[in-house]
Amino acid sequence: MSFRLQLRRGIPLALFAIVSACGPRVTSPPVPTFPPAAAITARQTAFLDTLQRNTFNWFWQRTDARTGLTPDRWPTKSFSSVAAIGFALTAYPIGVERMYVTRAQAAERTLNTLRFLYNAPQGPQPTNVTGHKGFFYHFLDMETGYRFQQVELSTIDTSLLLAGALFCQSYFDGNAANEVAIRAYADSLYRRIEWPWAITKPPVLSMGWHPERGFIDSHWEGYDEAMIVYILAFGSPTHPIDPAAWDAWTSTYRWGDFYGYEHVNFAPLFGHQYSHIWVDFRGIQDAYMRGKGIDYFENSRRATLSQRAYAIANPGGWKDYSANIWGLTAVDGPLDVTLNVDGRSRQFYTYRARGAAAGEISDDGTIGPTAAGGSVPFAPEETISALIAMREKYGSNLFTSYGFLDSFNPTFDVEIKPQHGKVVRGAGWFDTDYLGIDQGPIIAMIENYRSNLIWNTMKKNPYIIAGLKKAGFTGGWLNTTTGIASRAQVSMKPAKAVSNQSGPASRKSDGGRKAGFVP
Repeated sequence: MSFRLQLRRGIPLALFAIVSACGPRVTSPPVPTFPPAAAITARQTAFLDTLQRNTFNWFWQRTDARTGLTPDRWPTKSFSSVAAIGFALTAYPIGVERMYVTRAQAAERTLNTLRFLYNAPQGPQPTNVTGHKGFFYHFLDMETGYRFQQVELSTIDTSLLLAGALFCQSYFDGNAANEVAIRAYADSLYRRIEWPWAITKPPVLSMGWHPERGFIDSHWEGYDEAMIVYILAFGSPTHPIDPAAWDAWTSTYRWGDFYGYEHVNFAPLFGHQYSHIWVDFRGIQDAYMRGKGIDYFENSRRATLSQRAYAIANPGGWKDYSANIWGLTAVDGPLDVTLNVDGRSRQFYTYRARGAAAGEISDDGTIGPTAAGGSVPFAPEETISALIAMREKYGSNLFTSYGFLDSFNPTFDVEIKPQHGKVVRGAGWFDTDYLGIDQGPIIAMIENYRSNLIWNTMKKNPYIIAGLKKAGFTGGWLNTTTGIASRAQVSMKPAKAVSNQSGPASRKSDGGRKAGFVP
């Protein structure tokens, strides 16, 4: 079960029903084809330009430029989300390529972020630390960077942070001092993580740890957002885990049909999106997908289209659901309450992992634009049309200077004060916050659709290549790349530590730190 479902707000989802099915066996699937970005209309192009620019501005303007700490949400005052920092790091090179900021500006912001995180204190104590064993706490205080209250040390949030850092490592491949330092800090942050320490139920990884009570009694099993966790844990040159964990992970998948689409089911769409931000799964397969005759990209396409089909059928009778108004994932909601709406009892929720899949429906009429936005490469025609329709139908109640607000619920059109957000009579409830972990997939996946920027950059990263191969992936681009690119990658040889102003420090810590590696 997903870490985000269980721990972000402490709201678990119902267990999935296990549905089995068989698929044809093929050696390697064809790379899925979809309309090239150049084929979209001028109107769609202009919309994507605006959406990406506005979403980038959220990360650039709301992140602390000195520390790189990105808020979990805004404008509501909040802590920093480690995962949101990873999405911010991913957004900065997009800003360079789209000419929102200069390369030097993005490099400076990236270096500030990585340097702050590397030098932040780590240790087993419960307070005044940012992490332990190289891992980071889920949420950090926006001012100090220390652990926020008693949140868990998180394997998934650390992985999302490191995916962004490694993307920057491969993107900033120049000889300028800042770019050299970025590669060194990213390398050292990754190499110091002690992945085997987080294994309490061999061979799979734990979701997290608390200094007050030890490891969380939940592990990464069943399909969700954690593919990136295992890929990074396998690829580590210093503290790798046993590749047998991948077979244990895939053995708990739930394959089934949902609205005419057979796929590995997971109800909220973010689980079908997060790992795909940094890894191009088109045409590459592990043993499980070779047995099904598809790849994970196709799996995410089917998950996306099955949710759209569910919204068209609209078995719950939720207001406005249609071919262009759809998308269930983990987002804010109006209120934890049961109400009678138009003669029908309705249960509503605040933050919750909403979704629709075989054997499990969690739906209260709340839609998150990030569900469609994070799936643009999988089904561009359907998702771009949906995003435009949502903007046009709901206007400034949903889309403002930072792009899409987190969520909305047309059915919650009642004279009741929501926990947060606002009710616009005649239109429904609208969130008034932006969430970093929902903004990130929008800008990143649109860029992958338009230019393949993140995917192609990460194909040069030796750690990602190593992790995929240890998980048993073969075929496609993975058979034609070594993951080594001239100046884009760091040396595997340790070098003497550099100063805090230009690269990782060599000072000792709790054992999770390692001396800096420089290119």
